Amino acid sequence: MPQAIWTGSISFGLVTVPVRLVSATKSLDVRFHQLEAGTNSRVRMRRVSEATGEEVAYDRIVKGFELDAGRYVVIEPEEIDTLKPKANRAIEIEDFVDLADIDPVYFEQPYYLIPDKDAAKPYRLLVDVMEEEQKVAIGRIVMRSKESLVAIRPLDGVLCLETMRYHDEVLAADRDGALPEPANEPSDRELEMARQLVATLTTTFDPEKYRDEYREELLALIDKKAAGEEIVQHDVPEESGKVLDLMAALEASLARSGARQAAKGRGPSSSAPEDDDDAEDDADELPPAAKAAPKKKVVKKAAPKKIVAKKAAPAKAPAKRTRKSA
Repeated sequence: MPQAIWTGSISFGLVTVPVRLVSATKSLDVRFHQLEAGTNSRVRMRRVSEATGEEVAYDRIVKGFELDAGRYVVIEPEEIDTLKPKANRAIEIEDFVDLADIDPVYFEQPYYLIPDKDAAKPYRLLVDVMEEEQKVAIGRIVMRSKESLVAIRPLDGVLCLETMRYHDEVLAADRDGALPEPANEPSDRELEMARQLVATLTTTFDPEKYRDEYREELLALIDKKAAGEEIVQHDVPEESGKVLDLMAALEASLARSGARQAAKGRGPSSSAPEDDDDAEDDADELPPAAKAAPKKKVVKKAAPKKIVAKKAAPAKAPAKRTRKSA
């Protein structure tokens, strides 16, 4: 059972649902420690005074807000405590809204809300109604001495809580003239080619399709060095600085996309939904054995970048064949 980060209840009207808050994600970033070269001893950070250059004990450290360069206002812990929101073990739903009305830029961190054993029925009631009405609940939670705005939405039969940014924390993209105006509006032909390109790349979202290739390569490098393998560095060619005009870029993109679709057995000019329907119709006319074959081919052709990564590290492939033969 996952460890609860917060325990409390959801309340809407006079209905209260006891719940536990658990993590919905985990970080897989590769983290490094700082070591002293030659000894591999850990390097620790010290709190040092800029005025004296000496280390400052933790009990001598206070919080200060910088008004301008070198000018601070010191705030005592007791003063902060008086302003902290009172601990509240309830998420009171203030509004129900449509998910489409919330721009994803407002979402911060997802969690799951898990019901207590005795609260399964009211929890299921809330999930079912929100799914039927396609609504998202907006409320507030006090967690780790901080009040956060939250959105609660049904996700695969579970309530997912997302902490949110307040409106004044979201910056406008066009502030201070950051967005340049185009010299010319896109032509009708450019718009049509862009639509064709989007159509050829349109598919159903599959999160398992996308991988953190940098993390995988970094972990493979760590494994090789831990095993004592010699690492051969390859020069990475610099990308050309040549800039194509918009029409040429669209044409090249369509040609490349069309080649990919053709490799998958789909026409370059057909949209993804139509191709999928045709593929299903063709499959229905084939015997079971013939239907299974194309699926195996698709798996072999998936993730072409992974094949390139294996070619870039030739020492890794022989090692795998040796272990299999052993």
